[in-house]
Amino acid sequence: MTKQTTKSERRGEEQDMYTGDIVIHIDEELDTDRIHELERQIGVEHGVYSACMHEKTRHLMVVDFDATEVRPSRIVDSVRARGLHAEMIGF
Repeated sequence: MTKQTTKSERRGEEQDMYTGDIVIHIDEELDTDRIHELERQIGVEHGVYSACMHEKTRHLMVVDFDATEVRPSRIVDSVRARGLHAEMIGF
């Protein structure tokens, strides 16, 4: 987890942000359209900055998130809620 200080654009105040990333293993074999849909769905969730899968490792999703806003287990649960079998393998 990395601590970053950012300046709030609305109030000009500094605030601390704790960024983290996790790797999620997805058991199912997903086609390209489903991968992009899942990346978009997870990427817009509260506290998530981005979610992506590499073309060569289509079963692994890397998710960057604000650790003060969302827990890694919540992100994995969100993937599972979409009918997929997923587990966190890296933090």
